[in-house]
Amino acid sequence: MLQSKLFYKTLKEKSTDAESVSHDLLTRAGFVDQLMAGVYTFLPLGFKVLQKIEQIIRKNMEQSPAFGQEVLMPALNPKENWQKTGRWDNLDILFKLKGSGDKEYALAPTHEEVVAPLAKKIIFSYKDLPFYVFHFQTKFRDELRARSGILRTREFLMKDLYSFHATQEDLDKYYDKMAKVYFNIFKECGIGKNTYQTLASGGTFSKYSDEFQTLTEAGEDIIYICRKCSTAINKEIIGENKNCPNCKSSDFKEQKAVEIGNIFKLGTKYSLPFDLKFRDKDGKEKPVIMGCYGIGLPRVMAAIVETSHDDKGIIWPKAVAPFSAHLLEVKSQKSKVKSICEKIYNDLQKQGIEVLYDDRIDKSAGEKFAEADLLGTPFRIVVSEKTLAKNSAEVKERGKNSVKLVKLKQLSKFLKTNA
Repeated sequence: MLQSKLFYKTLKEKSTDAESVSHDLLTRAGFVDQLMAGVYTFLPLGFKVLQKIEQIIRKNMEQSPAFGQEVLMPALNPKENWQKTGRWDNLDILFKLKGSGDKEYALAPTHEEVVAPLAKKIIFSYKDLPFYVFHFQTKFRDELRARSGILRTREFLMKDLYSFHATQEDLDKYYDKMAKVYFNIFKECGIGKNTYQTLASGGTFSKYSDEFQTLTEAGEDIIYICRKCSTAINKEIIGENKNCPNCKSSDFKEQKAVEIGNIFKLGTKYSLPFDLKFRDKDGKEKPVIMGCYGIGLPRVMAAIVETSHDDKGIIWPKAVAPFSAHLLEVKSQKSKVKSICEKIYNDLQKQGIEVLYDDRIDKSAGEKFAEADLLGTPFRIVVSEKTLAKNSAEVKERGKNSVKLVKLKQLSKFLKTNA
C-alpha cells in the first residue's frame, strides 16, 4: 500500500478525553474513528487488524477440537423469539425498534434466540448430536456507559459458537477443550501471557462460567489471581471463594482486567423455550443441552494495544499487524533512492510480504520515523543515500533498539525468516 494513498490521518497530540491507552493510540494512529459514543468506524489500518484477528479465530473454530461450522445469523430478530425466553422485558441492554405495521424487533446482543429455533429444524435424534456452529456478527447492546474506546461499545463484532449435546458429560468435555482453544487464540494474537481464564458468575445460565480476562489498567473488572497456582477469580465471586478452588491457598493478588471472551454452559436454558429436543437410543424425548463461547474482536484488538505499546506508539504482534513491513524512503536529490524503493516495494509484494510504503515527498525523515513508531508495524525498512552506498537497507524491529543493515537482495529472506 502506498502511504500517500492510504485513507487515514494521524494526530501528534495525545487525546485529552481518551480513557485508555488503546483509545488514544488507535485514534491518533488512524486505525479507528468515533462516530458517536460507543460506535466506531474501522479505517483501513484498523480493519486489516480486525480481519487478522478474525482469521486466527476462524482457523481455531474450524479445526480440531472445536470442529465448528461457520454460518451467518441475522442481527434483526423478531420480538416473539425474545418473548419466549423472557429477555424481551428482562434484558436492559436490548435495543428494540418498530417496523411497518407496528411489527417489533430486537437488534441482537447475542444469538441464543436465533440458533436454538434454527437447531430445532436440524436436530431430531441422538445421531444428530453433537454439533457446533459459529458466526461473526455485529452485536448491539444499549450500554448505559460506553467507555475506553473500543473496549466497551454499543455496536461491535463478535464471534459466538454454540454447541449442542445429548448429555451433560459431553458438554463438559467439549467445554474444557474450548477453554484450551481460547488460550491458543489469545496466544496467537500476542496476549496469551497477560490473559487469565477467570472463574465468574454464571448469571442466568449456571452457577459458574469462565471469563478470559486480559490484565490492563484500563480494565473495568477486578480479578484475583492466586499467587501459588495462578488460578484467577472474578471479584463478583471472590466472597464465595475465600480460598483458591484449585490449590486452596488464600493468597491472592488483585489486578484490573478487561474481559475479551467468555464461555457458558447454557444447559437447557434456551432449549426448553423453543422445545428443542431429541430422541435418545431408547426412543425417549429429551431436551438438547447447549453451550456458548464468545469473543469480542474489537476488545481483543484493544487489549493487544493495551499490553503492547510504548511511549512512541503501538507495537503490533506480527500475526495481527496491518502490514509486515513499513518501507520508508528518505528524501534525496538522487532519483536512485526512489527507484530502488519502488523496486523493493514491488519485489516484497511479489514475495507475498505485506508492505506499507511511505512514498510521501512532503514529510521529513523525522516525521516518517515518528509516524512509523506510532503505527507500530513489526519491521521498519529505511532506504537512503547512506544505506545504498552499502547496497543495503536499514532494518529495525518495532520495540527493539538495535538496527541492522540488510543487503537489498536479502530483504525478503530476512523478513520471512523473522516473521
